[in-house]
Order: sequence, then C-alpha cells, then structure tokens
Amino acid sequence: MSLRPFEPATVDHLVLRVADMARMSSFYRDVIGCTVDREVPHLGLTHLRVGTAMIDLVTLDGKLGRAGGAGPGREGRNVDHFCITVKPFNEAAIRDHLSAQGVAVFAPGERYGATGDGFSFYIHDPEGNTIELKGA
Repeated sequence: MSLRPFEPATVDHLVLRVADMARMSSFYRDVIGCTVDREVPHLGLTHLRVGTAMIDLVTLDGKLGRAGGAGPGREGRNVDHFCITVKPFNEAAIRDHLSAQGVAVFAPGERYGATGDGFSFYIHDPEGNTIELKGA
C-alpha cells in the first residue's frame, strides 16, 4: 500500500449533458433551488451553484457536449465527468503516484469550478468514467 501525496477534500462539480438547456436549467433553479453562477454560451455551458459545489449543464450540441458522443440512452452517456478537489495539489507528486498505479493523466489545464479557477487534469477509473482532479 502506497501513501498518497494528497487527500480527497470534496466533490467540486458534476457535469450533465443535456438535450434541453432551458428545461434543465429551470428544473435545477426552480425545483432544486440552485442558482446560476456563470454561463458560457459559446461552450453551451451553464454553471449552477449547489452550496459549496456545482452542477454544470452542457448542451449536447455544444462544443463540450459533442465530445460525449450520442445523447443519453443506450448509445450515449449523460454524465460527462465528476471533479474531486484534492489537497495539497502538488502536480508532480500526484502524477508520480498515479503513474505508479498505472493511471494515465490527460488534458491538464486551468479550469473553473466551485472553488474558482484552478489547475486540474483528468484520469479514467477502471470502468472508463472520467474523473477530474483539481487543486483548491
């Protein structure tokens, strides 16, 4: 058993691919009580605040949503990825740990999440789910 150079702190955000942005945004605002934190129309993206975390809605036909393939159903997935905030975020130590576990890192970069802008990258779990690891 190896010691990790970080501890998981919280779920930062969840990304849902949606066919009807207006309907889904209204549901999460009016039924669930989320508030709109930020909208990025050129990406087809709406960030909804859920306490200290966020739910991001991306349109199926937008730049981010198209990357997930077919819409939700037998041939496609609805959840794009989820994000876990890790502390401390020592990129080199985390990469070394993941590499030793046979886990590849991809798409590093600055991204916006529940705690604001921060550096993150993605990994896949054993069944292919995408996880974003983000610094606070």
